[in-house]
This record gives sequence, structure tokens and C-alpha cells, in this order.
Amino acid sequence: MKKTIRKVTRKPAAVSYSQTLAKLCRDIALDKKAEDPLILDVSAVSSVADCFVICTGTSEPHLKAIANEVERQLRERGYRMRRQDGHAASRWLVLDYGSVLVHIFHPEMRQRYALEQLWGDGLRVK
Repeated sequence: MKKTIRKVTRKPAAVSYSQTLAKLCRDIALDKKAEDPLILDVSAVSSVADCFVICTGTSEPHLKAIANEVERQLRERGYRMRRQDGHAASRWLVLDYGSVLVHIFHPEMRQRYALEQLWGDGLRVK
């Protein structure tokens, strides 16, 4: 059986909005000393979100601090988080902002789940 890949197309304005929001999330995480931040534009290969922000925290309190700061600053700017999944104790948190998913990992979990490779068809955003 041949595998077919459905290409998801998005309007440029929607992608631009998502990339802008993703960059804001990355910058907030960096201010809280998140390590190895990465933005993947997955709009062409996913119907789940347009962009993933992936970063690393060094401990449970660090994961919580990054997540809390992203949520606080985005709320102040009028963005509403749809939901948060995971727990710092599980060493992986996901913040869902609709078109942008923010993944905050402990180093071991980031290596284990390897989202950068799993979604490798996505474009890295500078």
C-alpha cells in the first residue's frame, strides 16, 4: 500500500502570525534562560499547528518558571492559552496557543522524544 502525504496549505498571513507568536514565545523562554530554543514551521506538514517552539529547562523548577513566564507575558499581551499539558514532574510541558505549541523539555526527555527529527520536514525559523 502506497503512503500518501497530504500537504496542508496555510494562508501566508496565518503563517506570519504564527511565526511572530512563536518568536515571542522563544524570546520569553530565552529570558528565563531556556536552553537550545528552536522554532519549527510545520504548517506545510501538519494540521495540528503552524509552529512548534522547542526548548530545554534544566530542572523541574526551571521548566515551571519558563512555562509560567511564557503564559504570564502572553496573557498580558492578550493571548489566551487553550490548555497546558504535562507536568514539570513528568519533565515535559506543552503550552497550546492554537497555531503555536510550546514544548518545554528536560534534556533527557527532549532527546528521548526527538521532536526535531520527528518533525524534520518542518522548516527551522531563525
